[in-house]
Amino acid sequence: FGAIRVKCLFTPCHTSGHMCYFMWEDDSPDAPALFSGDTLFVGGCGQFFEGTAEQMHNNLTQILGTLPEDTKVFCGHECTVRNLKFALKVEPENETVKEKLAWAKQRDDEDLPTVPSTLREEFLYNPFLRVTEEPVQRFTGRTEPVEVLRALRSERDNFKKPKERPNPQAMLAFDWGLFGPFLEKK
Repeated sequence: FGAIRVKCLFTPCHTSGHMCYFMWEDDSPDAPALFSGDTLFVGGCGQFFEGTAEQMHNNLTQILGTLPEDTKVFCGHECTVRNLKFALKVEPENETVKEKLAWAKQRDDEDLPTVPSTLREEFLYNPFLRVTEEPVQRFTGRTEPVEVLRALRSERDNFKKPKERPNPQAMLAFDWGLFGPFLEKK
């Protein structure tokens, strides 16, 4: 695209044909950008819908993990707070996770985006990029990186969903008995 160079990166796992796009401009002071879709998220990685842990490990370490550290990561979904809550469960003593989660919660409360991050940051708090770190291995009970990744993804898939807060107006309607006629058995 004009002076912007694009490298298409084949990253199968979430889907069998998944692609990420690495973009940069020669001689630009701006950091390169990675559009990671459903492979790498802020604090997380995509589900293995059509692929394997081996594929995701290759995607995260051999493909995306080798890009420049200052690369800005633009993921496909805004799920940073949930991902970082899981990261905190994995590494409860990781101060970087705690700080990033507090920041993400504040941004979320202000209805502001938490994307992008950078690859440098992701290696500090994203458990899916930290599979060789002792606390992450201890959490999974495994040491082989692909098995650590597989266990992490399984735990993340089963991580509790946020409790839905009842709508305040609906709760008032229940309190006032307005739904009573609809709830009575005939």
